[in-house]
Amino acid sequence: MITTFYPPYNFGGDGIFVKRLANELAQRGHQVEVIHCIDAYHLLSSQEPQGSYQDHPNVTVHGLKSRLGFLSPLATYLTGFPIFKSSHIQKILNKGFDVIHYHNISLVGGPKILEYGNGIKLYTMHEYWLVCPTHILFRFNQAPCTRPMCLLCTLTYRRPPQCWRYLGLLKAAVNHVDCFIALSQFIGTMHRQMGLQIPIEHIPSFVPLSEDFSTSSNPLAQEISKDPFFLFVGRLKKLKGLQTLLPIFRRYPKAQLWIAGTGDDESWLRQRARGIPNIRFLGYLPSQKLQPLYRNATAVIVPSICFEASPLVIFEALREQTPVIVRNLGGLPEMVEQSKGGFIYNTEEELVAAMDRLLSDPSYRQELGRQGYEAYLRNWTAEVHLKQYFELIHKITTGTARG
Repeated sequence: MITTFYPPYNFGGDGIFVKRLANELAQRGHQVEVIHCIDAYHLLSSQEPQGSYQDHPNVTVHGLKSRLGFLSPLATYLTGFPIFKSSHIQKILNKGFDVIHYHNISLVGGPKILEYGNGIKLYTMHEYWLVCPTHILFRFNQAPCTRPMCLLCTLTYRRPPQCWRYLGLLKAAVNHVDCFIALSQFIGTMHRQMGLQIPIEHIPSFVPLSEDFSTSSNPLAQEISKDPFFLFVGRLKKLKGLQTLLPIFRRYPKAQLWIAGTGDDESWLRQRARGIPNIRFLGYLPSQKLQPLYRNATAVIVPSICFEASPLVIFEALREQTPVIVRNLGGLPEMVEQSKGGFIYNTEEELVAAMDRLLSDPSYRQELGRQGYEAYLRNWTAEVHLKQYFELIHKITTGTARG
């Protein structure tokens, strides 16, 4: 597994996904090694990571660090080459692996790393780095990108341009990958529409059926039954759409909004929420403290205003038999339509109507939760994911992958 971020040195769902996949494989007897970049984490964060994580004994983690610190991932960003970590990465890969699986490689190796090592090569598309310098297709940090203006947009995000994107490096590098994995139909379609002609297989995301959760030292567990609440879980950034919920809950005294997460826009969001008594910021919460919140929330709201691909929060909610309410954008409707475990909304009025329905009809909420859970068991467990994962590897080895 090659990924820029890996817990605890991670920010979002891509690192969590890689950790879960690595450990699920390890539990089934596979030897898994993970390469990630600690310098990249420190490039983007001045704080040490929160929380502690353990891996299965069959998982070996290589957290790469350079004497140049943040200059190493910055050089990779600019050149597309793992300049200061190339020899270390190649030394690890030269051990020989049956499968090399790339994830978010933007700062750990850039496109050049796709040429390293031998074996079956897979690449999971967690976001849009292959076609978007900012990864997220959120143009000018304002709205979903439907008409790319990449150079100006990159400057809007205060990032230097990546010249290698205009020199053919990526086009040549992707030819070294046997197959690209789309965690939703939507993200695969978007890559094709943006001109990337690569072999893509849809293998839905997953969350484990059971994890090492505990509420023994969780003070929130003592409060969750007092008042009804809706739950938001995610990074506190503009593209996640939390700001669109704040004025709604200012006028909605029937329930609280609990917010779990941190991010670059937290101060701005807290300022906008000032004086709204039924909104509560919980900060960063580890998985063992999130599970009882998922289970007891009236619903989990996913109001993202960007092209989300396949956010784990949806599957984590369905696993706890909790309905989801998602914006009709990107890959979000795909999961709700397949699960019948929630609502899809376009307007504030539709969102409020969904909230009212769930609060006023507990039996309907329970029915949606049951449907979502049954769909989760059919589609989004580790067993289901790994079955398709190994089928893809078999197709590649036998030359029958669709492409």
